[in-house]
Amino acid sequence: MSVAEPRRIVLFRHAKADWPQVPDHERPLAERGRTDAAVAGRKLADTGITFDLALCSTATRTRETWKLAVHELSHRPKTVYEERVYEASPGELIAVLNELPDDARNVILIGHNPGVHALAEILAGSADGDARERMNRRGFPAAAFALLSYDGPWKGVEPGVGTLTDYWAPSE
Repeated sequence: MSVAEPRRIVLFRHAKADWPQVPDHERPLAERGRTDAAVAGRKLADTGITFDLALCSTATRTRETWKLAVHELSHRPKTVYEERVYEASPGELIAVLNELPDDARNVILIGHNPGVHALAEILAGSADGDARERMNRRGFPAAAFALLSYDGPWKGVEPGVGTLTDYWAPSE
């Protein structure tokens, strides 16, 4: 691994979910969520990042979001459906990232708020341009994502080590 090639972590919140009478874990995407997930996929493709690994919550809405978004990418990464991402705290998400194999360079994590937003805030020791300002102003609405870069092994991911390089939300 060279210093010239930082790791990239995308924290992607699931798209807008519906509220049918089902357990929270089984909530599907709403119609708007299906549209926004595909648009987010196109925006992810525009970053030019080739993801090595996707970590996706096992919840229905995150699985549906990823299925629609990944269809827009030129390369389909290995996807791991990880139960620990559902309703995870930032600390729990960091623990999941710390376990990643070092041959995974670029990773996307598809999860839920408040965990993914808090994790983006916690990991971003610095930010490029107005990315932090836009994220703070918009919050982390459904289908939003934050792109962070990081130099070092996955086991070294901890608060403040990343740079927030981009942020996108459906209304951007």
